[in-house]
Amino acid sequence: MAALLEVKGLSRRFGNLVALDQLSFDVSAGQVVGFLGPNGAGKTTTMRAIFGLTDLDQGRVLWNTSDVDATLRRRFGYMPEERGLYPGMRIGDQLVYIGRLHGMSATAAHRATESWLERLGLADRAHDKVESLSHGNQQRVQLTAALLHGPDLIVLDEPLAGLDPTGIDEIGAILVEQARAGCCVLFSSHQLDQVEDLCESVIIIDHGRLVVAGRVDDLTTSGSRRLVVRVEGDRTGAWASDLEGVSVSEVAGGEVRLILEQHVDTDTVLEAARRAGRVSEFVMRRRRLSEVFREALQ
Repeated sequence: MAALLEVKGLSRRFGNLVALDQLSFDVSAGQVVGFLGPNGAGKTTTMRAIFGLTDLDQGRVLWNTSDVDATLRRRFGYMPEERGLYPGMRIGDQLVYIGRLHGMSATAAHRATESWLERLGLADRAHDKVESLSHGNQQRVQLTAALLHGPDLIVLDEPLAGLDPTGIDEIGAILVEQARAGCCVLFSSHQLDQVEDLCESVIIIDHGRLVVAGRVDDLTTSGSRRLVVRVEGDRTGAWASDLEGVSVSEVAGGEVRLILEQHVDTDTVLEAARRAGRVSEFVMRRRRLSEVFREALQ
C-alpha cells in the first residue's frame, strides 16, 4: 500500500536540546500505526510539526507526495495530549465551530456533532460546558473534535491516557473503524498492551531518531526464542538465573519470560524449573511489544 503521510529528515533544536534528529518515516492509509518512544523522545514535537505548530530547522512533511500546507491540514484531524478545548464553552457550540473551521457548512457541522455525540454517549451533554465533564468524557469530546469533519489523516497524542477499560475499548474501536474506512491513523501511547492489540504497525523513536519501524506481527515474532514458565510458589524466577544461554526478560504475577539463545535445549530449562517446584505452564511465545520496545532502546 502506498504511503500517504511521509515525514522526511525532520530536525529541530531547542537551544542545546536536539528534539528531532533527521527523523524520517511514513504512514499508510488503512491501518492504525502506533507512534512510540520514551518521554522526551520527540513524539509530540513530531506531531506538532505535521500540523505546522512548531518550526523545523530542516525536513519536510508530505501528503500524497505534496508538501503539507494549510489547505491540506484542513483535511487532517489532531487530538493533542493537552486539552485543546474551550472549558467554559458549551460542547455542541464549540464542536460546530471547529467543524466550520475545517470548511464544513453549518448544517453539516451540526449533523456531524449530533451524530458523534450520540455515538459516544454524550448526546444529552451538548449544552453543558466541557469543564463540567469527567476526564473520560472530555477525551470523548476531544476525539469528536478530531473526527468531526471526516479527516483523511488522524493524529492523536496519548488518546488512551486516563481512560477506564471501557473507554479504551470504545476509542480503540473507533480508531480501527476509521482506518478500515481508508483513513490514515497515527497515535502515541505509553500503554503498550493496548498498542499491541490495536495497531498493525509501530514506529519507535528515541532522542529524535527512528530506531524501529515495522509490522507488529513481524517485530514480535522475530528475534531470539521466548519461553514462558510458571512454577507454583515461585515469584522471582531465580531458578533460571544461572542457566547458560538463558536470560530472564521479565517476571510478572509468577510468570517468568525467558530469552533463549539458539543452542539452548528446552528440556534443560524444564528440568531446572521442575527442581524449583511444580511447573504449571511451559510454552513458547512470541515477543511482547513491551519487549520489542525495551530492546530497541538498549
